[in-house]
Amino acid sequence: MDVSFWMPIAVVLVCLFSLLLVGVWVALGLFLTALASMFLFTSIDAGAVLSSTIWSGINSWELAALPMFIWMGEILFSSGLSENMFKGLSPWMRNLPGRLLHVNIVGCGIFAAVSGSSAATTATIGKMSIPELEKRGYDEKMIIGTLAGSGTLGLLIPPSIILIVYGAATDQSIARLFIAGIVPGLVLLLMFMGYVVIWSLLNPDKSPDAEAKMSLIDKIKGTRHLMPVVLLIAMVIGSIYTGIASPTEAASLGVLMALTLSWVGGTLNKDSFNVALMSAVKTSTMIAFILIGAAFLTVAMGFTGIPRELAAHIGEMNLSKYELLIALTFFFIILGCFLDGISVVVLTTSVILPMVEQVGIDLIWFGIYLVLVVEMSQITPPVGFNLFVLQAMTGKNIFKVALYALPFFLILVVLVILVTLFPSIILGLGAGLYGG
Repeated sequence: MDVSFWMPIAVVLVCLFSLLLVGVWVALGLFLTALASMFLFTSIDAGAVLSSTIWSGINSWELAALPMFIWMGEILFSSGLSENMFKGLSPWMRNLPGRLLHVNIVGCGIFAAVSGSSAATTATIGKMSIPELEKRGYDEKMIIGTLAGSGTLGLLIPPSIILIVYGAATDQSIARLFIAGIVPGLVLLLMFMGYVVIWSLLNPDKSPDAEAKMSLIDKIKGTRHLMPVVLLIAMVIGSIYTGIASPTEAASLGVLMALTLSWVGGTLNKDSFNVALMSAVKTSTMIAFILIGAAFLTVAMGFTGIPRELAAHIGEMNLSKYELLIALTFFFIILGCFLDGISVVVLTTSVILPMVEQVGIDLIWFGIYLVLVVEMSQITPPVGFNLFVLQAMTGKNIFKVALYALPFFLILVVLVILVTLFPSIILGLGAGLYGG
């Protein structure tokens, strides 16, 4: 491959990573890199392209679901949901091997279905469970490890913010992506629980004494604390999967339901409403800014011809699908050590997707695979967002937290291998619902 091909790639990479290393905002780094590549390697009017891209980059009805789901999660974050979840889950988990450690895992899985954010899931469940589990004498490493690993479920179990971003960036159906995330999310949850069971059986001395057994009637009574969130999940996710509502419409219903639950629970007031709304606005604006920058970089890459040439180069190398996925997995894990998950997705789609399509990989499948690999980056230093959350909550060194999370990182690796060998884990449910 001649110098004329590698020069634009080198300039783009050096420019982008130099900006990120000196602390420039991700979105601004994307804009500046796109401008530099267009000025240097094309004769296109970059200003005209930028003005049209700003509008087209966020003019998406499906993307409107993003701030609504974020707002829904923020409302529930301050509604006492986590305390009710502990009361509802602990009676059913107390006699399993590993006992209340499973509350971390199942609690994260449930909250992921109403939050969509990995960091919010980890913070909410951790705030509730860490004091309770420490008080009962559970192993500190497992308390932190289960939270770090299970918090990543917020990226996968729908409604997932990162899947909405991926769908908007790649023009894929968000509803289909949500459906594709269900089975892998449940499989991952069960794998985490299975590891806790095995660890508990191998280390009986590190588990506290069994708590008094509860009657079935008492367990059922305790489950009433879970009913509000179960109802919310059923309404939001069920309306999407049955075709009654689009993701955006379902998100709006979810906000209304969350406000109702908060009002009924007595936690809804002017201050809590304003805090949740402003937090959602800040997060949504940040993501929208990144998406616009990514859209502009995508257009700029198209004008430079880099994706087309790179795809052709990959084709000439005759890489198999599996060889490409192995290379991409290492690439995404390394990139995730320095960037948050959303940035990884929007930074790479314009260059990676031509390669993926070149080898015949389904883009819905690839979206879930990408989220799984990004989940790994949430528990890898130095920029693992779940690690940051747990470091702040526990006061532990970030590398020590990462060490505690290592078994869950390896479980994610195993799941990536499984979904690669058996794509129906991801695509099977969607095929059943849509007939292909």
